[in-house]
Amino acid sequence: MGFIGFLLYGGLAVIFLALHLVFGDLSYSIPEEMKRGSVIGNIAKDLGLESGRLSARNARVDTEDNSVKYCNVNLNTGELMVQERIDREGLCAKRASCVLKQELVLENPLEVHRINIRVQDINDNSPQFKEEQLKFDIQESAVKGARFLLDEAHDGDIGENGVQGYSLQQNDHFKLNVNMKTGGRKYCELVLEKELDREDKKELMLLLTAFDGGSPRRSGTVVIHVTVLDANDNVPVFSQAVYKASLPENSPVDTLVITVSATDADEGVNGDVNYGFNDVSDENQVFALNSKTGEVTVAGSIDYEKESSYELQISAKDGLGLASYATLIIDITDINDNAPVIYLKSLTNPIPENVSPGTEVGIINVQDRDSDSNRQVRCSIQQNVPFKLVPSIKNYYSLVSTGQLDRELVSDYNITISATDEGSPPLSSSKTVQLSVADINDNPPVFEEQSYSAYVSENNKAGSTLCSVSARDPDWRQNGTVIYSLLGGEVNGAPVSSYVSVNGDTGVIHAVRSFDYEQFRSFKVQVMARDNGSPPLSSNVTVSVFISDVNDNSPQILYPGSEGKSFMTELVPKAAHGGSLVSKVIAVDADSGQNAWLSYQIVKSTDPGLFTIGVHSGEIRTQRDISESDSMKQNLVVSVKDNGQPSLSATCSMYLLISDNLAEVPELKDISYDEKNSKLTSYLIIALVCVSTFFLTFIIIILGVRFCRRRKPRLLFDGAVAIPSAYLPPNYADVDGTGTLRSAYNYDAYLTTGSRTSDFKFVSSYNDNTLPADQTLRKSPSDFAEVFGDCDDSPEVGICSS
Repeated sequence: MGFIGFLLYGGLAVIFLALHLVFGDLSYSIPEEMKRGSVIGNIAKDLGLESGRLSARNARVDTEDNSVKYCNVNLNTGELMVQERIDREGLCAKRASCVLKQELVLENPLEVHRINIRVQDINDNSPQFKEEQLKFDIQESAVKGARFLLDEAHDGDIGENGVQGYSLQQNDHFKLNVNMKTGGRKYCELVLEKELDREDKKELMLLLTAFDGGSPRRSGTVVIHVTVLDANDNVPVFSQAVYKASLPENSPVDTLVITVSATDADEGVNGDVNYGFNDVSDENQVFALNSKTGEVTVAGSIDYEKESSYELQISAKDGLGLASYATLIIDITDINDNAPVIYLKSLTNPIPENVSPGTEVGIINVQDRDSDSNRQVRCSIQQNVPFKLVPSIKNYYSLVSTGQLDRELVSDYNITISATDEGSPPLSSSKTVQLSVADINDNPPVFEEQSYSAYVSENNKAGSTLCSVSARDPDWRQNGTVIYSLLGGEVNGAPVSSYVSVNGDTGVIHAVRSFDYEQFRSFKVQVMARDNGSPPLSSNVTVSVFISDVNDNSPQILYPGSEGKSFMTELVPKAAHGGSLVSKVIAVDADSGQNAWLSYQIVKSTDPGLFTIGVHSGEIRTQRDISESDSMKQNLVVSVKDNGQPSLSATCSMYLLISDNLAEVPELKDISYDEKNSKLTSYLIIALVCVSTFFLTFIIIILGVRFCRRRKPRLLFDGAVAIPSAYLPPNYADVDGTGTLRSAYNYDAYLTTGSRTSDFKFVSSYNDNTLPADQTLRKSPSDFAEVFGDCDDSPEVGICSS
C-alpha cells in the first residue's frame, strides 16, 4: 500500500521549510506509503548547505529514540529519501495528525537539525466488519417498522477515507437506516419494511456493504443471515391478483366461466381456504361462486346490451378469518341476438295528393343494440309504393315520395320498411307506416250514365218523381259532395223550372205540374252536378222526359154528327145485296196507342138482322139482300169504344132510308120517328113541331143555295161518302193509326140539285173490303180538312178520296 501511495502522492509532496530554529528544524508533508527511495526533499538546499560537504561532514539521519529510521539522505545530492515503509495507520492509528520526527546530524561542526515529516493519510484501507456473518432470528409475526442494530464497520483510514456510509442489498422485507454516533461515527439498523413470511422464505441472506469516501472508494461487506421464525400469520394468496375471462352473452345457466385459486401456507385449519364474492350486488345474481373449488359459473341472464363487462371482487379466507382478495374481470362478447328496431321519428300525415316527387314525408331512425358488424344495418322499402328511403346522417333515413300521388286511385299506403343487420346469421325486422293521402279537388262529378230517360204518364200529380240522376265524385268530403241543379232552358216557350225540379242533394227529379200527352209527348232538360270544392268543378247530363198516354179522352164521332145538329140520313137502294156498303161511322180518339184503338158495335137497330158494322172500320153493310118486307125507315144506334183501361165510349144514331128515289121519301118528320117517342105522345108532338120547323128552314136554305149556285154543274159523288168539314174537330192530330179514317176506302154520295145544303146522302154500293184491325189512323187535322174541303169546293159533283 505504501508503494501505491507513493505513486499517487509522490509528485504531490510539498516540502515545508520552517524557519531555522536553533537547530535548524525542517518540516515536510508526504503521503503515506511512498516507495522506498522516493525523494522527500533536498535537505542541503533547504538548509543552505553545500551538497559536496555532506559526506565530509558525515551527515546522517537519526531518531530521538533510536527507533526505526524511515528516511535517509543522499550525501551526493543532499536529497532526503524514504528508506522504510511509512504507514500512517501503523504510526498514528486514528489520530488526526501524524508527524514522523527525524534528525539530521552533521559533524565538523556538529549540527543537529530536526526534521518533522507530516504523514498524510491515503485511502489504503477498506472498511471491515468484525464478524464475517451477522445472524438474526426474527419472528415472522414481527410488525412492520421493527428495528435491528447492526455491527459497525471499521476503517484504518481517517477523515474522508474512513467509513462514510452503508448500503443494503435490495430485498422485499428490510431497509437500512443509517445513524451517526457522537464523534461522527456512523452506524446502521435493519428496519422491517414488509412483514416476514416463513412459509414464503424461511431464511433471508442480506449483504451489508460499508464504504469510505476515498478516491477510489473502498468498501467492505458482511452477510446478514436472517432466520424467520414460524407464526400463524399467513393469509390465503390468490394465484393471480386479477383474473380475466371472456363469456358469450346468452350463455346458459351453470356455464363455467373461470376457476380462481388461492393457497394458504399455513397448515390445518389455518390453511383451509373458502371463496366468496367480496361485495353483495347484482353480480351475485348473475354469477355463482363455489366456496370450495373456486369455480365461477353463470347463474342468471347474460346480456351484452345491458352489461358488456363485469368486475367482481373475490375473497379467499382461511379458518381464522384471514382473507385476501382478487379481482375477476369478465368481458361479455356480443352475439347477434338483437334485431334492428325501426323508430318513426316524424311523419307528415296526411300528405296532399299533389305533392311533387322528392318531397320528404317522414324521418326513420334504425337502432341495433348489438355491436360491431352486428349493429350495421341496411334498410329497404317495398317496391310497389311511390316512396323510397334516402340515407341521412348516421342511422337516420328520410322517407321521400318518388311519383305523383292520386288519392282517388290509392287513398292510403301501408309502407313496409325492412331493416337487416350484418350479423351471422343476420337478423331483420320490419315496420309498417300507414300514410294517408289528403284530397284536393281535382275530379269533377261524373254521371253514372251518359244520358237519362224518364217515363211518366200524363195527368201525373205535381211533385211526383220522374227519375233520379246520380253523379259520383271520387274526391273526398266537400270536394266529393255533389249538388244537383237544373240548367236554364225552355219547354214549349216556358222555363224548364216550371215543368220539373231537381233535389240538390239526392238528384231526384220531380214534376212541378201535371203533363198532357196531347200537348207534347217529350222534352229534354239539362242537369248540372257540381261539387263543393274550391274552385268547384261540374259536369252536365241530358235528361229526356217521355210522357206516356193514358185513356183520358173518349172517342169523338166525326160522322154522323151528334143529335141536335142535323138529321144525317142515308139512302139505301132497294136492290142492295148482302154485304153492300151503305154508310160509315167515322170516329177519332185524341189518345194514342191502344187507348185510341176503336171498336164499333150496333147497340140498337130497327131490324137487327139487316145491317152489320165493321168492328174496327165502322163500315155499315147489309147482311142480306133487302126485301120488300123490310121497313123503309131504319134507325141504327152505334157505340164506339176505345181499348183503354177502363175503356171510354160514345154513341151516335144513324138514319137509313130504303128507297131508290126521293119521291118515295116520306115526310122528314117521319124519319125522326123513334120508338120511344111512339110511346110518349108528348115527345111526338115536340118532335113534329121541331121537324116542321127544321123542314121549313131546310127548304129555305136549299132554295137559297140553289139560287146562288144555279149555274154550277150538279154534284155527283162517285162512290165517296161526303163528310162536311164541320164534322171534323179543328184540333185533332195523328193518334198513331187509331180511328177509322182510311185512305183505302172511297164513299160515293149522290145528291140531287141543291142537295149540297141538305143532310141527305145517297150511298151507292161499294166493295166488300173491311178495315184491317191492325191498321190505325195516321192523319193530322189538316188531312181531314183536305179530304172534306175538296168535297165542298165542287158545285154539284165531287170526288173525295183519302
